Amino acid sequence: MIHLARHGQTAYNLEGRFQGHLPVPLDETGRAQARALAEVAAAHELVSLWSSSLERARETAGIVAERIGLAPQLDPRFAETDCGEWTDRWFADVQAEDPEGFARFVATEATFRFPGGESYAEQTARVVDGLADLQARPEQLPALVVCHKVSIRLALVALHGEHERARVIPNAALVTL
Repeated sequence: MIHLARHGQTAYNLEGRFQGHLPVPLDETGRAQARALAEVAAAHELVSLWSSSLERARETAGIVAERIGLAPQLDPRFAETDCGEWTDRWFADVQAEDPEGFARFVATEATFRFPGGESYAEQTARVVDGLADLQARPEQLPALVVCHKVSIRLALVALHGEHERARVIPNAALVTL
C-alpha cells in the first residue's frame, strides 16, 4: 500500500503564486499542518517514507520523520510540475495575460505545457514511474510519499480515471492509493 501526502502550506499557496521548483519553505500554518499529518501517519504501519526533492515536501517529510522514526528518502520524480516561465508569478497576473492557458492549468489538462516548462503528461509519466518502482519493492511497503497537489492528482487520474482530475487535495492531506 502507498499513501501520498501533500506538503504543508507555504506563503506561495496562501498568496496564489506559482512555486514550481523554487525552494519555498513551509509557513507557520504549514508546519502545524505537517505536525498534524505526522500524527495521521503515525496511525499507519509504515515501512518507508519518501519525499519529493523540493524544499516544502522535504520539510514536511522531516517533520513526519521525527514523529514516525523513518528517514525520508528523496525521489525527484515526485516533484511538482516545472512551471517554466510562470514560476514565481501570481496566479491572477497569469490568468489576466493568458486566460485560456490558465484554465488549462487549473483543469490539469494532460496536453497542457507550462511555457518553457513541463507538460502534465511528462509529470504524470515520471510520477507513475516512481510509484511503479516503489510498488515493485514490497519490502518498502506500506510507504508514505510526501509530494505535491498536482503530483497526487495526476497519479490518481492515471490509476483511477478522469473523474479524479477535479479532486481537491488540501495541504497536508493524506490520500491512499
